[in-house]
Amino acid sequence: MPEATFCRNKRLLTARAYQAVFGGTCFKVAHPHLLLLARPNQLSHPRLGLVVAKKHIRHAVNRNRVKRVVRETFRLAQQQLDSLDVVFLSRPGMDKLSPKEQTELVENSWRRLSRKLQVDQSCEN
Repeated sequence: MPEATFCRNKRLLTARAYQAVFGGTCFKVAHPHLLLLARPNQLSHPRLGLVVAKKHIRHAVNRNRVKRVVRETFRLAQQQLDSLDVVFLSRPGMDKLSPKEQTELVENSWRRLSRKLQVDQSCEN
């Protein structure tokens, strides 16, 4: 089983990497509380970028909890995601959910993204 870590090479780090996902989105998973945008990459592992805006989640403690939940669920689900660059965007109301509800919602979103990957492999770099 591949290593289930979330080290630096599993993160989107540059504005260029984020722009590539925003500009060339192939897969979307939408929910009233979140949006996942994804596109294939040339690497052998998925990478994650987080956009948790103060505009949508006012308090830093709540923004940090959302990011922690997303990183942990990504770490556990990364084997299902092939070689993708994924950007997680929070939407208003995400902070109103309990940590357990947030975890279930994000895990369900990773499963939905994985199913979309299996159905539609037509989007290439």
